[in-house]
Amino acid sequence: MILDYKGKETSVFQGRSLLAEKDYTPEELEYLINFAIHLKALKKKGIPHHYLEGKNIALLFEKNSTRTRSAFTTAAIDLGAHPEFLGANDIQLGSKESVEDTARVLGSMFDAIEFRGFSQKTVEDLAKYSGVPVWNGLTDQWHPTQMLADFMTMKETFGSLKGKTLTFVGDGRNNMANSFLVTGSMLGVNIHIVAPKELFPDQKVVDIAQKYADESGSKFLITDDIEKGVKGTNVIYTDVWVSMGEESQWEERIKLLKPYQVNMDMIKKAGQPDDQIIFMHCLPAFHDTNTKYGQNIKNKYGLSEMEVTDEVFRSKYARQFEEAENRMHSIKAIMAATLGNLFIPKV
Repeated sequence: MILDYKGKETSVFQGRSLLAEKDYTPEELEYLINFAIHLKALKKKGIPHHYLEGKNIALLFEKNSTRTRSAFTTAAIDLGAHPEFLGANDIQLGSKESVEDTARVLGSMFDAIEFRGFSQKTVEDLAKYSGVPVWNGLTDQWHPTQMLADFMTMKETFGSLKGKTLTFVGDGRNNMANSFLVTGSMLGVNIHIVAPKELFPDQKVVDIAQKYADESGSKFLITDDIEKGVKGTNVIYTDVWVSMGEESQWEERIKLLKPYQVNMDMIKKAGQPDDQIIFMHCLPAFHDTNTKYGQNIKNKYGLSEMEVTDEVFRSKYARQFEEAENRMHSIKAIMAATLGNLFIPKV
């Protein structure tokens, strides 16, 4: 028995991948959020937690990133592991070498793999062929590690999740909207998607969310009516109007989404007391022109602010930087739970 021990005997998480939120039960997601809050407390108190001592982690990035790369790197080091960054120009993934062959090679050398890129199938094939846990750092379809950080931030702010309402304003078809619909419905959080009709979520995602909402009691709303969508909400959340790889669509998106810019008037339309509403953003945010990207947009389209105004971004409601830090703590939770041979027999 001891010789055959693989960790799965005493943990519901050991050896598992995180490819999409629906891979886990609502109870398991709640556990990971609470575990992340615990690990954050250990970090703040300077208490070591080297659950992954001696482990090697491959960080595969087709899409570049500030927060995801930084969070996985620092989380791995805090846990005692060695992270190895492999960018789009460092490996042959999908170009000179198939995803299957790459997965088999990396799985023989690394104890786990993180992937941030375009195709959901790529991250699924990495998990299928590598034989080690694979964590989805973002694909065009889902963003599960962001969800853990976001709902962790909500729980820290409000003390609980069930019955709270989060309103996502912007492109209702993107990975963030998909993940919010499903994850919120799993956790009993009411999710409102406020977007122009042209950018409403895919029906397949809505159907998945409805199944979980029926079980959790959460309600979701998909509307192009801003006042209806934000009324009574606890969180107003937005994202960039154009995702990586969609840069040719700026003019169309600006035309569609300019009326959906998050501003102080929208915050007030929620009708909530100040301690019951916050603003969140997964970042980067185009709230001013202090970047080359922002300058280019201003020169081309005359906009100095896009998905959120600078006033809201710097206001007392803003929690985007706490949320960004929580990427590290929540990623640490999933890494430790799935690779650390911890004693978690049930949740």
